[in-house]
This record gives sequence, C-alpha cells and structure tokens, in this order.
Amino acid sequence: MDHIQAHEHGVHFHGPESADPAIRLDNVTVAYQRHPAIHHLGGSFAKGSLTALVGPNGAGKSTLLKAIVGLLPLSGGHIGVAARDKLAFLPQVTDVDRSFPMSVREVVDLGHWRKIGAFGRLSKEMREASSAALRQVGLAGFDARPIASLSVGQFQRVLFARLIAADASLILLDEPFNAVDQRTIADLMALIESWHHEERTVVAALHDLDFVRRHFPHCLLLAREPVAWGDSRAVLTPENLAKARFAAEGWTAPAEICAA
Repeated sequence: MDHIQAHEHGVHFHGPESADPAIRLDNVTVAYQRHPAIHHLGGSFAKGSLTALVGPNGAGKSTLLKAIVGLLPLSGGHIGVAARDKLAFLPQVTDVDRSFPMSVREVVDLGHWRKIGAFGRLSKEMREASSAALRQVGLAGFDARPIASLSVGQFQRVLFARLIAADASLILLDEPFNAVDQRTIADLMALIESWHHEERTVVAALHDLDFVRRHFPHCLLLAREPVAWGDSRAVLTPENLAKARFAAEGWTAPAEICAA
C-alpha cells in the first residue's frame, strides 16, 4: 500500500514500498562535486504503476531519471531495476541534437537497438513494427523526412514512436510535453495511458500539476530533498507544495555538501 512519510531535516526519506517493484531506491543520493541534487531518497515504483515526478525547477527530477538509467553516478545508496534490458528513456526534446542528418525512420528504427545490437540487421517484423509505430503516433508517410525539418511536436511524436518500437516494460519520460501543442499532448498522453493499461511502468517528470492530478494516480514531489510520495491527491496538497516552494526559495547556492 502506498504511504507518505514527510521528510524532516536529518532524517532519511522513505516512500512507498512494493512487493514487486520495477525500480527500488535505497537511500539514494546524487551529487555534483558533493553538493546533492537528490538527498537520501528511498522507496519503490511498483510494476505497472503510472507516476509523475514534480517539483520546482532544479528539484532533481531529471537527475533522478538519469540516475535510474545509469547516465549519472550515485554518490550514495543503490538503485535496483528489475528489468534493465526492458528500460526505455525519453530525454527532454531540447536535449536532443537534431542537426545530425537522420531520417524519421532511422530514428524510430533505433528503438530496436537492444534486440539487434550496434551492427545487427532489422528483421522484416522489426521494420513492420517501426511502420506501425509511426502510424500510431500519426506520422505515416514521414519515413524519409529529415528530423531537422520537423516541428517540435512532430519530433516528439517520432521519439514516442521509437519508444513504441523498443517495446519496453519500464518507460522513463523527462518533460515529454514541453513546447508541444495541445493536440500532440492529448495524443501522447493517450499513448501513455495505453501503456499503463498494459501494465507497463511509466515514470514522467512533469510541471503541470493540474495535468498530473487528472492523469497520474501516483506522484513523487521533490525539492532536491523529497517532500512526499504516494497517491497524487495526497501528495499535491497546499501544505506539501508550500514546503517545496519554501525549499526552492532558499536555493541561492549549491546545496550544502553531503556528509552523511
């Protein structure tokens, strides 16, 4: 059962535990030159759960996702991923370099990389899966288009098609709706909800709290240190949001060096 344990200074936070977790966090700290961006976070994301990561800018949302993927080293603690070979990560669209000369189809085909390796060939079934993924995100016929020619919303659809091709059971999304139009947001959220209905695990960093309340049953509120974790309605209370804002107002310099 989900629960929320408020964080007090000097006490390690422990969020919900699952008997069958997709991701388990044990006293996780991630720091830059010993200044923590995430401080002593514990808990787990249950298999099949749909969870939003929220918090002020600089709260550690992207840091946590990158640490789970393995792109950032831990300064302390441990992250366990039940099926790392079934993990797919969508970075922020602004972090992706679109100057490289690739076509839409080539990007989507990268979703099969874990199955075929760097030098393997796509099977007929994989090519068909890529075509189906493009149809699913509304980009049928875009195969040969260079990615540099796409709008931000179109390119985000391409990245979601790559996730579909990857057929992952654990999907991490970093601000998937930034700078995209409302129609794209609705279409991509419908896709995320279909993943949830298929009992895939989805964790998404988001900033629109009303959107989170409408669509995400679970939520982790971060402010460099975790504030609350559990049912979204219980997490996104005025009291907890005020705690997060108060913490952010004090971010005038890098966080104190973690000595724990």
